[in-house]
Amino acid sequence: MSHDDFAFEPVPGLPARPPKDEVLLWQGRPNAWALAREAMGLYWIAGYFGLLAVWRASVVAADGPLLAAVPVMLPYLAMGLVACLIVLGIAWVQARSTVYTITSARVAMRIGAALTVTLNLPFTQIGAASLDLRKRGTGTIAMETLGETRISYLVCWPHIRPWHARKVQPALRCIPEAARVAKILSDAAETRVSQPVVSREMPGHAVAAE
Repeated sequence: MSHDDFAFEPVPGLPARPPKDEVLLWQGRPNAWALAREAMGLYWIAGYFGLLAVWRASVVAADGPLLAAVPVMLPYLAMGLVACLIVLGIAWVQARSTVYTITSARVAMRIGAALTVTLNLPFTQIGAASLDLRKRGTGTIAMETLGETRISYLVCWPHIRPWHARKVQPALRCIPEAARVAKILSDAAETRVSQPVVSREMPGHAVAAE
């Protein structure tokens, strides 16, 4: 019998049902292969074990026949293959457990495989967003938060902008059609922030609009 760990969510990816005036604009998750390659260093790991195997083979070949170096390479290549498979497995689990959501009022990120957390980022708390577009349309949208908003680097990894540990920037990592998603986010944020906020005053006082 199948079991859905997130069956308790009233809307997939959101911890609570959004207000009636909040519109769901987009939902998605990372591309597992791109996440392994860009966030988890898949190519660097493969290259490291490949170079290690070549180096060991060259040492053996310098003192004997070239064919004797081939068996020396195999254990290092096998270890590299196992390491790459582990990274791909972690990336697949991370991608499967992640849901990014853009609504007319906020960005929500349900992230984490073992420890699941949901980040709610209202547009009024996002100062800027940057798009890192890669080949085949995948990319990362990183968001700079305003004020004293504190986000844990370790809890949110790999859903953060790399090399920004002091001021952590949450990010929609390695998403397909990133340029289109960035346009949706930009338009929604601009519309939301430009809306007037009307406050109701006590009788006898004027109604102020900001």
